[in-house]
Amino acid sequence: MRALTTARRWFGRHKAKLKRVATGVFVCFIIALLIRVGLTIEWSEVMQAILETPRSSLWMAVPLVAASYVLYSCFDLLGRRYVGHDVAWWRTMLVAFISYAFTMNFSAAVGGLALRLRLYGKHGLDPGQIMRIMGLSITTNWMGYCLLAGGIFAAGAVQPPSDWEISTGPLRVIGVLMVFVAVGYLALCAFSTRRSWTVRDHKIVLPEARIAVLQLVLAMMNWSVMGWVVYTVMPGDIGYAAILGTLLIGSIVGAVAHIPGGLGVTEYVFITMLAPEVPRHQVLGAILVYRALYYLAPVLLAGICYLILETRSSSTMSRGTKIA
Repeated sequence: MRALTTARRWFGRHKAKLKRVATGVFVCFIIALLIRVGLTIEWSEVMQAILETPRSSLWMAVPLVAASYVLYSCFDLLGRRYVGHDVAWWRTMLVAFISYAFTMNFSAAVGGLALRLRLYGKHGLDPGQIMRIMGLSITTNWMGYCLLAGGIFAAGAVQPPSDWEISTGPLRVIGVLMVFVAVGYLALCAFSTRRSWTVRDHKIVLPEARIAVLQLVLAMMNWSVMGWVVYTVMPGDIGYAAILGTLLIGSIVGAVAHIPGGLGVTEYVFITMLAPEVPRHQVLGAILVYRALYYLAPVLLAGICYLILETRSSSTMSRGTKIA
């Protein structure tokens, strides 16, 4: 008993360090897998596959990318109602768009938190309100993920490769549990008599049931559209459900690895799961096209929008100083 107490104390003191070590080991493992796969790929064929992407696929994918970013920007509109701030709806969506684009490319700390703190802070929102908006956005994204991915996994639409440690059966069980998590969240928002908790000096307030329903609907639509973008640029006759399921697996693995945008991880998951049906170089070429459309193009536009907002803000402050 005494040894167990000592072990708990030691673990408590070194918890943060152990977490960093575990994350580092996991990332190294992922990098090793990526290098292994990368050495077996003919990159000239990948480039050829990219160049051979039909223009019709690109024209279909672009509005889907725009639709996905609009859907995600609506997460902050829910946050606007949840918090009760009066920032204009279009400014709210613009802040969400900029934050999302930077999050997808650089990490949640840069996009989800830092940019929201700066952009919302300029409109008079305090850090507590901004954190609640961000918290609702994260919850929206992952609760919708749980319901959609859980349904796909439980239905057996995704068939893991034979060399993976997890097979279809356990994946179905995980899917059922994920659905229960999402439904449980919805039930909590609808029926819980206690509406708030304080966790480490942070007050967590349950949204009303109407907002919770919209959270799940918007997030599921967003993930579905993301899968549709990949489906549009992916060659071969692979079904939409299989591509969406693969994207969902790649996204959660990338999130666990703390790799912004799942860079490399998404490619590895797609290659290992789809390469038996589509040549590796074509799978990788399609995912790189997807990255260019969904990651690089939006972040360039978001960067321009951010610079415009900063320039206007500086001009406004300068005029105010002269008048004073």
